[in-house]
Amino acid sequence: MKKNPSPSLSEEHHRESMQALQVEMREKMRAAKDKHGLLMVHTGGGKGKSTAAFGMLARSLAHGRKCGVVQFIKSTPDAVEKVLRSPNLTWHAVGDGFTWDTQDKAGDIAKCREGWRLACGFFNDPTVTFVMLDELNVVLSMEYLPKDEVLSVLRAKRSDLHLVITGRGALPELIELADLVTEMKEIKHPFNAGVKAQLGIEF
Repeated sequence: MKKNPSPSLSEEHHRESMQALQVEMREKMRAAKDKHGLLMVHTGGGKGKSTAAFGMLARSLAHGRKCGVVQFIKSTPDAVEKVLRSPNLTWHAVGDGFTWDTQDKAGDIAKCREGWRLACGFFNDPTVTFVMLDELNVVLSMEYLPKDEVLSVLRAKRSDLHLVITGRGALPELIELADLVTEMKEIKHPFNAGVKAQLGIEF
């Protein structure tokens, strides 16, 4: 029968492991010298892409930063806008809703073009330091905006601007360009079990 390690040995092993980790992490922190605006991408089939970006938005606003949001596809601002309402926040929802409901490709493209114009306005405003482009990944994957045009603008973004892009199906070229990429993986979702979207959770 295998004996459990004594508490003292377990504590000693833990302390040694944490000391080694401390050395490693402090070395990484010393090596991190660069500081610039990040291009961040939240993608994948799981829930939480926009929600995580809203968290970053809230943090930026809490630090008194001027922020902008463009929600592509969506016809009305997310309820989060009511909570984050601030003189430092400008929010645009530029869509007519789910594309499978609109069934109007030309109309959807026109809305996306308007949203991109608004986004470029944020990029060109030196007082705006954080921009969220919600569902832009979907727009690009459906070719509602030319990817070469969008990628060219993103490559030339201001060095002090933080930009987060959300939505399923992020383009490989955007993933390559980004500083930070997070993929949300669906393990289970209540909708697949017949549970309706619910107030405060999905919208």
